[in-house]
Amino acid sequence: MSETDFATSSDTDDPRKARSRAHLLRAATTLLRNGGIEAVTIEAVTRISKVARTTLYRHFDSAAHLRATALQELLPPVVRARDSGTLRTRLIDLITRQAAVINDAPIHLTTLAWLATADHADYGAAPAFTSLRERIIEQYRRPFDQVFDTQEARALVKDEDRMLALAQLVGPIVFQRLVGLEAATEADCVRLVDDFLAARAPRE
Repeated sequence: MSETDFATSSDTDDPRKARSRAHLLRAATTLLRNGGIEAVTIEAVTRISKVARTTLYRHFDSAAHLRATALQELLPPVVRARDSGTLRTRLIDLITRQAAVINDAPIHLTTLAWLATADHADYGAAPAFTSLRERIIEQYRRPFDQVFDTQEARALVKDEDRMLALAQLVGPIVFQRLVGLEAATEADCVRLVDDFLAARAPRE
């Protein structure tokens, strides 16, 4: 995910606006890394970035919007699915590359970003966080939807089961990372896919 995901076209077309926005986001992500979500305030960001408050509000309509955009920068990038191959081959390739991204991500920052997009009495219900949460779900689902949109996959995974399938395939990799176990290997990813497919295979 890039800095421009929450930007309007006018933000990115004007070099001066793009520079001021970049300064603001750099300050916000620095505060986020060092002090957590509550450290990202309008006052702190304008002080560190040396960008005026009025300019900040041209880019971000609230502190929640600024925090959501900064949090987006901490999330692991989304990988692309292969365009061809069997369901097993495509899933193994996708899961293996997603595991590499998860394993390389700074775990405390990624965890912070994920948790902050959940419902929270102070900021989770803000429209900016709701938008970010929906965007994350959409983007991380997209490569799996591409794999599951085949006749072979539809026989095993119903449309309404796709989020469960994603959790079954990626969940163990994330869990290993969170609890400090060894990073998932390619062999682990192959086993995950084979177990997933075996569990969903038609019974004779």
